[in-house]
Amino acid sequence: MNKTIFALGFFDGVHIGHAALLAQCRRLAAENGCRAGVVTFASHPDTLVLGNTPPLINTPADREALLRERFSMDSVVTLPFDEKMRTMPWADFLDMLLRELDAAGFVCGEDFRFGYRGAGNARALGEYCKARDLAWAVVPDQMMDGIRVSSTYIRSQIETGDMATAVRFLGHPHILTGRVVHGHQLGRRLGIPTANLRLPAGLVAPRFGVYICRAVIDGKSYPAVTNVGTRPTVDGHDVTVEPWILDYAGDLYDRDITLEFYRFLRPEQKFADLEELKAEIHRNAEQTRAFFSFP
Repeated sequence: MNKTIFALGFFDGVHIGHAALLAQCRRLAAENGCRAGVVTFASHPDTLVLGNTPPLINTPADREALLRERFSMDSVVTLPFDEKMRTMPWADFLDMLLRELDAAGFVCGEDFRFGYRGAGNARALGEYCKARDLAWAVVPDQMMDGIRVSSTYIRSQIETGDMATAVRFLGHPHILTGRVVHGHQLGRRLGIPTANLRLPAGLVAPRFGVYICRAVIDGKSYPAVTNVGTRPTVDGHDVTVEPWILDYAGDLYDRDITLEFYRFLRPEQKFADLEELKAEIHRNAEQTRAFFSFP
């Protein structure tokens, strides 16, 4: 049995609005004896449709990991958003999913637009499914604090450093996976060995500063105090993400680690000397430990 009910969307961040969509998809799939899946795109549609690309919350790999692991989706299909896809009529798009993915129905949000010039919408999808006796559902926008939950709003909170609000609207910590690269070994000389990650291209950059995080390594998580920025105390220039992973000892070079961001602690600043910097990082580490000690 390979029939699948698919949730349709881009799912950047996989926030609580998406969670409602995915939950409805799983319910429909269970009711119809199908699998629950997601159809998304490798690149943001705005790149071709509007000629600009918004900075994304997640890499495609992190997006897929969230969909599979946190939201228990059975399959994630990532399609290229190329010129052929951009100009495909909306009904042809659904026909393709029926033909190539053995789709048995669809779920979308009330503001979902698809197909050439955005001619397809939730109403059109409903009429398409009713005419073919397919399962379908349209999920209304989710609101929090009187604000519509959206990837755009969450991106703005990450950019301004309001990670606490971003996390509330996401419904989970902000996720960033990156490869550990060689740095200048300054942290190690200070007794604060940090892992150095490059911010993947195309992602929204959190406000420069220090964050309470957890680092996930080989399925185990550790508290981590993380600096995002250019390290002005040592006249740095490149943007780096540097977690000091507490209670972990081991070689992480050339390995991928996942950081979960929870709270913004302070802006990045230039300290008078390295001893002052070291003392502040230790204070931030204690704040991080205290955050995770609460029930």
